Amino acid sequence: MSDRVVIACSCEGTVPLDAETIGSSCAGTLSTAEQLCGREMARFEAALATGAPVTVSCTQQAPLFTEVASGYEAADRVAYVNIRENAGWSRDAEAAAPKIAALLAAASEPQPSAQTVTMESRGVVLVYGRDEAAIEAGRRLADHLDVTVLLTRPGEVAVPRRNDFPVLKGTIASGSGHLGAFSLRIDDYALPAPSSRHALVFGAPRAGATSTCDLILDLAGGTPLFPAHDLHSGYVRADPRDPAGLERALFTISHLVGEFEKSRFVDFHAELCAHSRSRITGCTRCLEVCPTGAIASAGDHVAIDPYICAGCGSCASVCPTGAAAYTLPPADALMRRLRTLMRAYREAGGGDGIVLFHDADHGEPLIEALARHGDGLPANVLPVQVNEPTQLGPEMVAALFAYGAAGVRVLVRAKPRHDIESLRRMVDLSETVVSALGYGAARGPVVSIIETDDPDHLGTALIGAAPGTPAPVPAAFMPVGPKRGVLQFAFRELHAAAPAPVAVVPLGVDAPFGGLDFRVEACTLCLACVGACPTHALTDSTDRPLLGFDESLCVQCGLCAATCPEDVISLKPQIDFEAWNRPRRIVKEEEPFDCVACGKAFGTRSTIERVIAKLQDRHWMFAGPAGEARIRALMMCENCRVEAAVNASFDPHAGPERNRPITTEDYLRERAEQTGEPV
Repeated sequence: MSDRVVIACSCEGTVPLDAETIGSSCAGTLSTAEQLCGREMARFEAALATGAPVTVSCTQQAPLFTEVASGYEAADRVAYVNIRENAGWSRDAEAAAPKIAALLAAASEPQPSAQTVTMESRGVVLVYGRDEAAIEAGRRLADHLDVTVLLTRPGEVAVPRRNDFPVLKGTIASGSGHLGAFSLRIDDYALPAPSSRHALVFGAPRAGATSTCDLILDLAGGTPLFPAHDLHSGYVRADPRDPAGLERALFTISHLVGEFEKSRFVDFHAELCAHSRSRITGCTRCLEVCPTGAIASAGDHVAIDPYICAGCGSCASVCPTGAAAYTLPPADALMRRLRTLMRAYREAGGGDGIVLFHDADHGEPLIEALARHGDGLPANVLPVQVNEPTQLGPEMVAALFAYGAAGVRVLVRAKPRHDIESLRRMVDLSETVVSALGYGAARGPVVSIIETDDPDHLGTALIGAAPGTPAPVPAAFMPVGPKRGVLQFAFRELHAAAPAPVAVVPLGVDAPFGGLDFRVEACTLCLACVGACPTHALTDSTDRPLLGFDESLCVQCGLCAATCPEDVISLKPQIDFEAWNRPRRIVKEEEPFDCVACGKAFGTRSTIERVIAKLQDRHWMFAGPAGEARIRALMMCENCRVEAAVNASFDPHAGPERNRPITTEDYLRERAEQTGEPV
């Protein structure tokens, strides 16, 4: 319990409220109301006057409550949660008290503030089209924006009566940038002749022209200029044959002038990135899943452009090291919210809880429609809103089952705005792990995706979802810290709480967890793999030649295998929980070789002996009595070896004389001797 005041409103008696059950675990002092937004507003004001944080069980009237709270300078102390559509308006409403308690408790978790970047648009717009429709659009925007019209492969275009803005010809070959900072490369660029009479006549075209602008209105009707174009800020595209779509585009782009704040969705730590080492490519997971092209290779790591990033979170979901971490909210903050949700649900008597992840733009309206026009959500389905379903990583699913969940569902659009392949892989991986540990259901998966735009289909999918086997003794760990550490802890707790734990779970090829197989007998302990490993899963020692391996840190990037000159390392995707809980294991250890001159330890005995065996009596420099000194030099450290070479005056060119090359004169002389002919 805390000093938080929790007000649950029955919305004029339409939401059954079991005050005793809800109050037992709602993370504050509970009071109930019937019409808090109207005749009982004074109760809300009294709660504000206490100075305590307040939770209100209504989102529909949140603007009204925020306005009232602003008068008390308390708007930042109020949290809102929807218990009506999410729980109370349901066929199972009488059994929904544990869910209401859980939703109220989860709303009390603090939400970290989001980081932002600023974009500035001065209203310079390029209207890109094919005919008079683009010119007409430019004319309508000219009073608000600085317009240039670019016509690609135009036919016969009537000459504008007045040149209020430039009308040019050209085809955009490539483009980059974002709202306020677009850069375009234009081919077939040409200016119109001032003497154009019945139709625009353009001069000689040239390629490679460049153009910069703040905004782009694309009416060309061809291939979009940018991937995931509807998510690209400052780029507005419409079909000129669709009047309604054209009007929306004109309205949207006319309002994109000024300074705009955009969320910095991903917090990137380059030092953790496993993309590349020494020009050898390792992990490319984020590059493969980014829908907007915001991620590019930048040497040993990748670079994420926050101005282009649309916030899908796929990169953070697949990033194995935590280099890319989602910020809305951070992984540990979302996990603490899930912990509170499941704990309150369990303490209030709830059972077989299934968490439904959804977004605000698609999932929330679907859930509301199901509540208003259908049977509503089942009493054991706990909705959790996230910014994007694709931001979810396996650590979230692992934590939920450790906390006592019996299933996880992810609600997405029937036709997603961007590729959800990363989400599918995450779901498949999570289902494999939790099923192997005994959390599975008798029929159907316990972790799955619901792809629908139909509320009735959503209701059917949830009613038919068989819950899995919850943890007999749920975990209660508090997640804190960076993503990779949270992930490791969540998986350890998942295993500790499992109904039927196993030591090893084999995984697919692209899994971000696993071990390494070593052909130890061929390893020379060159330790190139240690230098390449970005997560320090592979380590050495300053005291003696050895190679150590910590499986819990391995992200299967493959850099070690690609770097190894002896080709003795291969990847082994799996989760070995016993290895995760053990200290690092010594893969190979050898005695150091002591310098025969000064006694300093250098190299490994097997390496030095192997080199000597390959050279002694096999190379002229190391053969015979003179070669003994050179063999001895190989058994010295780097300092003593240089001194010995100088003192002994080793001459690398003092080898045995080679046969003289045969020339044309030699050939002719030999033939003359054989035939008796004069040379």
